[in-house]
Amino acid sequence: MDAVIETFRRESGRVLASLIRRGAGFDLAEDAVQEAFAVALEVWAREGVPARPGAWITTTAKRRLIDRLRREARRQQLETVSSAAQTHPVDPAEGEDDRLRLIFTCCHPALSTETRVALTLHSVCGLATAEIAAAFLVSEATLAQRLVRAKRKIAVAGIPFTVPQGEELGSRLGAVLATVYLVFNAGYDSVADTGRSQGGETELCGEAIRLARLLRFEMPKEPEVAGLLALMLLHDARRPARTDDHGELVLLDDQDRSRWNREQIAEGLRLVERAPHLGPVGQYWIQAAIAAEHVAPSEAGHRDWHRICALYDRYVHYSRGSPVVELNRAIAVSMAHGPANALVLLEPLRGRLDGYSYFHAALADVRSRSGDRDGAAAAYRTAIRLASSDAGRRSLTRALERLLRVSNPAAPRS
Repeated sequence: MDAVIETFRRESGRVLASLIRRGAGFDLAEDAVQEAFAVALEVWAREGVPARPGAWITTTAKRRLIDRLRREARRQQLETVSSAAQTHPVDPAEGEDDRLRLIFTCCHPALSTETRVALTLHSVCGLATAEIAAAFLVSEATLAQRLVRAKRKIAVAGIPFTVPQGEELGSRLGAVLATVYLVFNAGYDSVADTGRSQGGETELCGEAIRLARLLRFEMPKEPEVAGLLALMLLHDARRPARTDDHGELVLLDDQDRSRWNREQIAEGLRLVERAPHLGPVGQYWIQAAIAAEHVAPSEAGHRDWHRICALYDRYVHYSRGSPVVELNRAIAVSMAHGPANALVLLEPLRGRLDGYSYFHAALADVRSRSGDRDGAAAAYRTAIRLASSDAGRRSLTRALERLLRVSNPAAPRS
């Protein structure tokens, strides 16, 4: 049963895209795909998964769609779909092109950011409404309504089922890449929120990487596509070491590097190296290059902080004054040029980040390394109070306890 569900999920986006291109709207195409899934559960459980599951699902879904159009006497749409089915036989390569069109449709700038993410996960990745709702902490009914409104807007606004060309591709591609990265972060950040590193969050990270691989396959000369894939691979490679056996968060410098996925790191590093040769790089490549500096050395202490600072100087240009990017830059400056220089950069951020737990955690670290133990302890206490998750709160509490033990070696350990 699990093999059937996984195979169907992997193929459903391609099949859905194929039906939409052949004249079926979103709703009719999705109904046909779901009916094909019901048939697959019965037939494949009995006979096994076919050699060409994508072709099997496509053929079955087309038949179900045509049967429904006949029942409902939708003559014009029936003629369009029937004609397309006869003139365009099932072709796996064509299916990938269709799925790329579907991604660009789901990520159209006319749709809200939340809608793009939900529609992409549902239509392209084949995730169920309940799964997406659980991942984004909304009710299933709310998520379902969001999907309904999105499909209605696509139909009413006449959003084309195409991959844009020329100058339009650049602006539209940015929305696609941003959506894919949001999917990844929804999974990756949930580890920090919950202290878990398996289950739904793993699936979201995997789906985002799968989407990026598809984009990379279809658009091999786009440097930012390579940059985004590299960024996600380098982060995801560390996921097994981000929590310990008790589910507690483990900071980067304390992680067991033997648990990192070396194949993913090697692939990510190759992409970081090759992307600049494809054309001008942007924010995703810069972030990937920063991630590469953190994972490439065999030991945490061997990172090139001066290069990381230089990369953050470039990233600030793309961040449009993001205080979080400025915060991360200040942390890199602290490591490269000393805590005093970092404090000069951190204090102006207080007004924008005073309610942000990680700002106070960074301030605590910088103050600690500058010798201001009392100031560091106060900053840690503020960070703990502002922490948005139990896992983060526990991690910060441990950091405060370590600081206090260093300040007072005779203090008993809790």
